[in-house]
Amino acid sequence: MISRREFLTAAAAASLLGGSSAGWLGRLAAQQRLTQDDLLRFEPLGNVTIVHLTDIHAQTVPLYFREPSINIGVGDAKGKVPHLTGADFRKHFRIADKSAEAYALTHDDFAQLARSYGRMGGLDRIATVVKAIRAERGANMLLLDGGDTWTNSWTSLQTKGQDMVDIMALLKPDAMTGHWEFTLGDTRVKELSDKLGFPFLAQNIRDTEFEDRVFPAQKMFERGGIKVAVIGQAFPFTPIANPRWMVPKWTFGIREVELQKEVDDARAAGAGLVVLLSHNGFDVDVKVAQVVKGIDVILSGHTHDAVPEPTRIGKTLIIATGSNGKFVSRLDLDVQAGEIKGFRYRLIPVFSDAITGDAETAALIEKTRAPYQAQLSKVLGKTETLLYRRGNFNGTLDDVICDGILEQRDAEIALSPGIRWGTSLLPGQDITFEDIANGTAMTYPNCYRMKMNGGRLKEILEDVADNIFNPDPFYQQGGDMVRTGGLGFTCDVSKPIGQRISDMTLLRTGQKLDASRDYVVAGWASINQGTEGPPIWDVVAKHIEGKKVVAPSGASAVKITGL
Repeated sequence: MISRREFLTAAAAASLLGGSSAGWLGRLAAQQRLTQDDLLRFEPLGNVTIVHLTDIHAQTVPLYFREPSINIGVGDAKGKVPHLTGADFRKHFRIADKSAEAYALTHDDFAQLARSYGRMGGLDRIATVVKAIRAERGANMLLLDGGDTWTNSWTSLQTKGQDMVDIMALLKPDAMTGHWEFTLGDTRVKELSDKLGFPFLAQNIRDTEFEDRVFPAQKMFERGGIKVAVIGQAFPFTPIANPRWMVPKWTFGIREVELQKEVDDARAAGAGLVVLLSHNGFDVDVKVAQVVKGIDVILSGHTHDAVPEPTRIGKTLIIATGSNGKFVSRLDLDVQAGEIKGFRYRLIPVFSDAITGDAETAALIEKTRAPYQAQLSKVLGKTETLLYRRGNFNGTLDDVICDGILEQRDAEIALSPGIRWGTSLLPGQDITFEDIANGTAMTYPNCYRMKMNGGRLKEILEDVADNIFNPDPFYQQGGDMVRTGGLGFTCDVSKPIGQRISDMTLLRTGQKLDASRDYVVAGWASINQGTEGPPIWDVVAKHIEGKKVVAPSGASAVKITGL
């Protein structure tokens, strides 16, 4: 085991980049200066500064979060950003192996690097970053929240999002949009959004009866003498990916025609800069930039991509800020005569050991967590291996969840949703109740048990696969692939709908699944109203307490072809 000093010195040799922003963390770490001042140092440019946060998933304290080893792009996105991982990602962005930037942005050597560089995120640290930029740029700055902010931690579940609303208020956002927020139900979302003190923007949500807008479509700000139009784009497929019954009177969709009109109206009203605050997902945003004219900046969310440089699509810049509070994006723009004449960007990594938390925010976080602290800190067991979720197919945290479902619900096959949120745990780390809640806390958690025939199982897998691997981004309607326990299969991502899934095998017996035979299937996060069963966090907690030590081996039961 090398020391921290030896590790950082070793990182020096690989960090030889010149003027590009890529690799700058490697140089800082190599010189043993991974400090707050260095992380925040930025040469300001122009007259407008946009600060972007997205996909925090209600994580208020520092955490580990491993980036994906598998991020498959299909169609025009194949082999392009953000569908590069590991060494390919580092090569593309000229990032040194084992550097701080490599740890923050890629999966290789994650456990080793995590022990050297520590946890990331924490809303008190984010508040420090935001307040520092605001102190520097003042009235030139906009802070925009891309959504997936209010839900998916235990405290946010218990307070119905109130803890996150209160904490985020200290950062003083200028606007936000949403996705998982809607799983609090339409009444609660309206109750919270109406009291935010800043607009919840969503041009693509309408009332089902009269097609009236549910939320404002856009807001005009003035920054640095420039009129800046911010248009909100909520997750278009909420009623498909999440329960329809939670938002029964709202319709969603991409609504690119209406979006074009919003852009045109903003320009007609004198906007010199048009920003789309989006929760579409990166590939959808790329297509939006191609078909909707006049958007200067798209702040992308939903797919959790952390990209250290803007992606240009024509004249549009796409910014992707990652997830779980690991990063804050800063984009400085020189806007003249309705055009971006120059820009400077940094994806700021929030290394929690290097950045001092804002005292006011830290105090409120502690206060909101206090009523639940005993439950959150309860140790359930220990992990022998790295636990993580992020990726197109099963991660080891998903395997633990599926193992718990199989055991506790006495099932042959387990199904677990392909959600992207859920923090990582290092080998040998205690597993607390909070760790499990961070991967399961949602408003429809019941773990069902039912009989399902093999044919229906294949239909489910095929439907989910098309939501992910349809070559047209406007038909990519879900998260990642449904996770399975007790079931192996092959997925050919190059095939059309209905032909991607084959070789479905019951792992316990090694037999191929019979389309006509019924199997005992258990799972959770059903979008059907009235689903019965224990909450998934109880199922997994009991499993871990019984095992005491868990050691999932990974997604070897799934074979991916067609790449």
